[in-house]
Amino acid sequence: MITRRHFSKLVGVGVVGASTGLMALGARAAASSSLERVKASGVLRIGGIGDGAPYYQKSLTGGPWRGFYVDICQKLADDLGIKLSILETTWGNSVLDLQAGKTDVFFGLNPTPERQKVIDFSGPVFKNAFTFIAKKSVTAKSWEDLDTPQTRISVDAGSSHDSAVTRLLPKASISRLKTASDATAALQSNRVDAQCLVMVLALALRAKHPSIGELIVPTPVNFTTSNAGFRREEDTSWRDYVDAWISEHRDNGFIKEAIMRNMALVGVTQKDFPEGFEI
Repeated sequence: MITRRHFSKLVGVGVVGASTGLMALGARAAASSSLERVKASGVLRIGGIGDGAPYYQKSLTGGPWRGFYVDICQKLADDLGIKLSILETTWGNSVLDLQAGKTDVFFGLNPTPERQKVIDFSGPVFKNAFTFIAKKSVTAKSWEDLDTPQTRISVDAGSSHDSAVTRLLPKASISRLKTASDATAALQSNRVDAQCLVMVLALALRAKHPSIGELIVPTPVNFTTSNAGFRREEDTSWRDYVDAWISEHRDNGFIKEAIMRNMALVGVTQKDFPEGFEI
């Protein structure tokens, strides 16, 4: 089990001189690493997206932040015995915040090749299937069915959705728009037949606009992952610690429970997920 005592030893060992291996770890942490900073300050700094429900949601009336990544990070801070501090940011700036040392970790990033060049990642926090919200006239069931010049699909340019359709639907007619909201507007105005979104966001869209279209989970199911990102540094002990913590809490069900509980922020319940779907 990943415990607060274990975390304390990672930094404190350089002072109290425990085992030889941990002493070396403590010496590396002494070079202003993220591990040392988190422990010395007693604060876990994360980024949060104000309008990023169900991942993150900032209260408009000064109340506490909500969202499943807020709950997950609060649990991480509690387990470490430190406070949680949330810096409001954007998806686009989250990597820059890590590089600049403004945050210690950011939950909710897909490890794209471009991002992997500049920051480090944990293993998956959860899996998120690529899906489509489609007009009722669309009868496609598979990626192959969708891959025709007659199929008009909207995506937010540069996103994981864009990457998926580029890779899997080379024959389809793709409209690459500035934001996911723009891609939704294209579907609503009948300029496209379907919008590609990951499962969590697709269910949220349907809950908000029940008549917008049907959910299609094309076969074979194709997943992306949501991971935690870290500032790249020689000492990997902070990343390794959080990665092990994530694995433990995936296995014990805490992460799934936090996700399902917070889907209520966007009007989605567990029964709205397709039967047999696992995060």
